[in-house]
Amino acid sequence: MERTLVGRVGIPFEPIEAVALRGKKLWAVPGGLWTMLRGFRQARRMIDSFRPDVLFVTGGYVCGPVALAAWRAGVPTMIYLPDIEPGLMVKTMARFARRVSVTAPPSLRFFRPGQAVVTGYPVRQELFERDRTQARQRLGLSARSANGDDLPVLLVFGGSQGSRSINRAVSDGILALLSVAQVVHVAGPGDVEWVRARRGSLSDHMRARYYVHDYLDDEMVDALLAADLTVARAGASTLGELPAAGLPGVLVPYPYAGAHQWANARYLVEEGAAVIVSDADLGTQLVPTVLGLLVDEARRAAMSQAALALARPHAAECIARELGDLAS
Repeated sequence: MERTLVGRVGIPFEPIEAVALRGKKLWAVPGGLWTMLRGFRQARRMIDSFRPDVLFVTGGYVCGPVALAAWRAGVPTMIYLPDIEPGLMVKTMARFARRVSVTAPPSLRFFRPGQAVVTGYPVRQELFERDRTQARQRLGLSARSANGDDLPVLLVFGGSQGSRSINRAVSDGILALLSVAQVVHVAGPGDVEWVRARRGSLSDHMRARYYVHDYLDDEMVDALLAADLTVARAGASTLGELPAAGLPGVLVPYPYAGAHQWANARYLVEEGAAVIVSDADLGTQLVPTVLGLLVDEARRAAMSQAALALARPHAAECIARELGDLAS
């Protein structure tokens, strides 16, 4: 994914061999360590050739060999922690890092006093500049209720690859949801065909309210701005995008990603911007929870204001400034 994204904007891409060690069977650990050693050697050669003034890493396991190589070469390192709680690799790299940038204040407690600074989560600037009415027009969202009012918009997405459990729960309750809202459903490439088949089985009236996509790239900004409520996982991007768009969330933390999605979701819940439905309870709790919020405009408005209060429009500038200070 990274190769495609950075290549699109013309940034050189250099792959580094790495492998996750956490959760590995004991017999697989030596092979994993050998792979990481190869990655360390690749990173040393790259650093010797590129001669960076500063290293910026975001915590994936591929960052481990690079951070270690930079430390050995005397290159200062800055970590960005997008989630609320750091994973194993960030905790390890923090021993070698001069600076840590975090999304929200609760993360400061995981690092040495004075080492970490709150910058916020960088998001596309269009989230702060576009108009909701125009976003709905660009997406073609024009369904109205019987009395002529615009129907609220529910955005459903489970990350770049989608979420089968969320897709199933939404599909099972789609008639109830479409009775009170327009639904923009980003199903992911693996599930989009059967979700579209489900849409095709609906009446013309209901089908006109249901918009199914496999993936949204640039249009995702419009989807976030157009929505009145979202159903989503609780990856790090929710900490930046939901506040930027002032979007209330029904968050379903991914159950197989350690604790970090639960920590992200709990932070937004504690701040009044979201509610949680566990993955195990999707079948019974998701649709009633969403329906309750869709018909409660006052509660959604309060959640939206709580989300907006968490927004940090200048997060990218803050991170860049910290990197510049560290490099000089």
